[in-house]
Amino acid sequence: SVRLVSDKLLAKHRVLPIFRRGKRLFLAVADPTNQHAIDEIKFQTSLAIEAVIVEDDKLQKAVDKAIEQVDNQMSALTDAGDVDLESLEVTGGEEELDDKVGRDDVEDAPIVRFVNKVMLDAIRRGASDIHFEPFEKLYRVRFRMDGVLKEIAQPPVVLAPKLCARLKVMSRLDIAERRVPQDGRIKMKLSKNRAIDFRVSTCPTLFGEKIVLRILDPAQAQLGIDSLGYEPFQKDLYVKYLAKPQGMILVTGPTGSGKTVSLYTGLAILNREDTNISTAEDPAEINLPGVNQVNVNPKVGLT
Repeated sequence: SVRLVSDKLLAKHRVLPIFRRGKRLFLAVADPTNQHAIDEIKFQTSLAIEAVIVEDDKLQKAVDKAIEQVDNQMSALTDAGDVDLESLEVTGGEEELDDKVGRDDVEDAPIVRFVNKVMLDAIRRGASDIHFEPFEKLYRVRFRMDGVLKEIAQPPVVLAPKLCARLKVMSRLDIAERRVPQDGRIKMKLSKNRAIDFRVSTCPTLFGEKIVLRILDPAQAQLGIDSLGYEPFQKDLYVKYLAKPQGMILVTGPTGSGKTVSLYTGLAILNREDTNISTAEDPAEINLPGVNQVNVNPKVGLT
């Protein structure tokens, strides 16, 4: 039940959820006349509040312990060894924040470190997607690796709004809009010569917004056809038809199977000084210097 209320509200009002029964949340309070505290927690949890009076000093100790447990969980989740997670250069976000969200929600150091660590771990482990998923009693983070989803973390569910806000700010999405899906992009600069793009998609669910990050690593398109894992006859067939002056190559497969990398590798093979290449993409996922890449946009008739 503690996870239903943010640690910020626990400390601010010195209250502590005891247990939940149906649509009612039993809340330990030292001052049952503090209606403002009850109203704030009722608004955050969407539950009816039943106040239970507890001695002030005992309640303070319990609140401090609950907050410490959440902090310890986040410290364990954001341990990245020698990497300074807060110094990673991430672009794509706006600094204009909605009043209802608050700057603390998106710039809270543990939140910043956790999000950056998840993104960095996904790159290191060769994941194709990152799924941030809110549920009633848990918050789950999964990677898609070799086409299969695998759970990698369960941060405290009370942090779901902060994680969502952080990701939406990073990808230039409207923080205040929670009713419709949104799409954006994030760029993470790992070094002077390497940057990774993430395509971001949100989807409203019963317990918050699910957010999926698609990892778009330009380096994958430069590895060459031998790195795609094709059988020799498949490789020869692909190269043979790439060399033809006309025709169409159709690449199909499930999510994370390598369709995008296969197509971009083909473009890289064709990308020569004497060849003019234009693409129609929805959207362009990997930047290929020397190729005229066009994002289709049905809203303005660019199809």
